[in-house]
Amino acid sequence: MRWFTLVLALLVPSRRLPSQANLAEAARQARDAWLAHDAQALVGQSPSIVLQIPGADPSSPLGHAQAVELLRRHLQSAQEQGLTISAVRELEGGRGFVELERRYVVRGTADERRETVFLGFRRIGGRWGLSELRSTS
Repeated sequence: MRWFTLVLALLVPSRRLPSQANLAEAARQARDAWLAHDAQALVGQSPSIVLQIPGADPSSPLGHAQAVELLRRHLQSAQEQGLTISAVRELEGGRGFVELERRYVVRGTADERRETVFLGFRRIGGRWGLSELRSTS
């Protein structure tokens, strides 16, 4: 039975972010998930996440499913024009922060907007997991 489970796990594609050896790789994978509007991949395996985006209460962490749904709605309302990693900072205690510069157009409009997106990561075991996402317009 264990053999079957292992084979199945290797054959079934995963939408999760793969383990990241370093924070820069986690930042690139998060950027790619954002550009693909793949909220599930962006949240990854994080059990909870603090979101500060339009439509989300920033005061408390959200469960995995709720965070994915709110991010999905947030991302689908825009057409990405560019997303650049502007900073990657690893701190003591297994924490790290990534700063993204986003250019986008709200669907149905023509005006390009800019915002800074801050991603907070925590090191859990051998990988970086997203724990916080804050956007500033």
